[in-house]
Amino acid sequence: MTTKVAAYPFQIQSFEQYKIVYEESIKYPEKFWATVATNFQWKKPWDKVLEWNFKEPKVEWFQGAELNITENCLDRHLEKLGDKPAIIWEPNNPNESIRTFTYTQLFQQVCLFAQVLQNNGVKKGDRVCIYMGMIPELTIAILACARIGAIHSVIFGGFSAQSIADRVNDAQSTFVITCDGAFRGGKDIALKAVIDEALNENQFVKKIIVYSRTKISVSMKNGRDVWWDNEMKIATDQFKKKETNYFPAATMDAEDPLFILYTSGSTGKPKGVVHTCAGYMVWVTYTFVNVFQYQPKQIHFCTADIGWVTGHSYIIYGPLCAGATSLMFEGIPTWPNAGRFWDIIDKHQVNIFYTAPTAIRSLMGFGLEPLKEKNLSSLKILGTVGEPINEEAWHWYDENIGKKKCPIVDTWWQTETGGTMISNMAGITPSKPSWATLPMPGVELLLVDENGKEVSEKDEHGMLKGNLCIKSPWPGMLRTTYGDHERCRKNYFSTYENLYFTGDGALKDENGFFRITGRVDDVLNVSGHRIGTAEVENAINRHLGVVESAVVGYPHEIKGQGIYAFVVYNGNQLNEKETRNDIVLVVNKIIGSFAKPNKIQFVLGLPKTRSGKIMRRILRKIAMGEVENLGDISTLLEPSVVAAIAKGRI
Repeated sequence: MTTKVAAYPFQIQSFEQYKIVYEESIKYPEKFWATVATNFQWKKPWDKVLEWNFKEPKVEWFQGAELNITENCLDRHLEKLGDKPAIIWEPNNPNESIRTFTYTQLFQQVCLFAQVLQNNGVKKGDRVCIYMGMIPELTIAILACARIGAIHSVIFGGFSAQSIADRVNDAQSTFVITCDGAFRGGKDIALKAVIDEALNENQFVKKIIVYSRTKISVSMKNGRDVWWDNEMKIATDQFKKKETNYFPAATMDAEDPLFILYTSGSTGKPKGVVHTCAGYMVWVTYTFVNVFQYQPKQIHFCTADIGWVTGHSYIIYGPLCAGATSLMFEGIPTWPNAGRFWDIIDKHQVNIFYTAPTAIRSLMGFGLEPLKEKNLSSLKILGTVGEPINEEAWHWYDENIGKKKCPIVDTWWQTETGGTMISNMAGITPSKPSWATLPMPGVELLLVDENGKEVSEKDEHGMLKGNLCIKSPWPGMLRTTYGDHERCRKNYFSTYENLYFTGDGALKDENGFFRITGRVDDVLNVSGHRIGTAEVENAINRHLGVVESAVVGYPHEIKGQGIYAFVVYNGNQLNEKETRNDIVLVVNKIIGSFAKPNKIQFVLGLPKTRSGKIMRRILRKIAMGEVENLGDISTLLEPSVVAAIAKGRI
């Protein structure tokens, strides 16, 4: 038996080592993370590793340290890895040229664009909204913001103008980076036009930098809007005069904000999760190297959109800090055909493939024909992210993509956690179909009941079942919600005293493995995207004929969870088909098409308590077809409403 050689000083090499490391990380967290952190480049070392309490909440890692994350992503690799591919980009159109950026080339482009940002007035601490397609320039823009100390806030390209306006206003962004348009499958999406609509009444945005991707005609406002290419030429001339291609990296405090990323909550207003420079850097690099057991010459292909946290952590920051080669993809997995992912893996000899269960279930529906004549033998490790994977999809993935030779890492984590919290480590720790399995070092988990008491009684299957909480801080955790720290406290730290509440339920088996059972709050997980029920309800209620609505999740064979809307309508003559279409259009306009309801049932009333609270528990059961097991409804304001809703279930 050959012994694996650790590619990184902190890479775990065996299950026995995992057990030892995990115990050390929980008993002596400051000593443990100080040792890990010595493997990064710092401008100034820390004075104290950790200070925290979950009541305020206040969490600070590597207090007093100074750094710049881009020096860890780029500068420190230049001498030994300068010619190594950092980013490989696969375009939407398979006939278009692939673009590859070595570490040296990426460094040069980031420095140039940092100069562009400076030329346009962007300063350390400014918030920069980025609304672009999945192109290399998105990565360059993100890293350039980090290099000058500006806080980037990336908005997913599927969001509507209203959703963008809400996020730009909340973050008080004064700068925007966008594209004329984006390619997504067979569609051309007019991004600049959406930005213009979003900023129609905005008085604060000073500059918009526009990259030309699709060459569609766009409106450019004099004094505000500038073209990316023109600005890069100006910066290039400046560098030539100075005889340098170097832009100095700003000195950042360990706890300075790195980025804001908006996520849905149980209220209608999205919340801006804030991640800071040092702890996030250490966490995403550590988890990337260990979960995927990354080796220096491997190609890592994460299919996520950078508009979501998975793209931030495991396309950009984690892989680049580790000196890895990261492949990013523009498009969708089924265009121009359902073999698109398999073509990319074959073409680039991809070693690590990380995607969502939704994508796997969708591709399963096309059968095995798209896999014919595709060479997937380069694959070493498979991964899933965004939602729990069902056993059927797990086995299809294992048999047909991994050929039963590739460990599958089933990763559980959240926007708020920064990186992976629970997962098997590829080929190192045990796996179990549809179970996330064991916590990462530094992650101290607890299952509690509704009263916050630790669950100790096993169910009939020998499992512990409860609400998933975390007892102590980890470096990559959120620090606040932008501009509203009280909201951070209420959302994550007030449900149970001295615990971070994930909002998820979980099972724990006799081996200590964890399985995520889904959200237990009013948040849906649709295709791996978190969507607040209140956010969808607020959009539906904007339709002129809607009196009120209630939204719940139900099992969906492709998306994991579908959106089921119960709508009280005020129209005298209701044309259900037309009204459903109108409601969907309203949701598309206010949030985006990914949040549209899958089912809309028109009802005369909603089940409410005498105090007026909507009983979503009952609606969830009806949506799932459990109409014979609705529990006691006698205390409701109008119990007869429930029978009518159950009878009309779609």
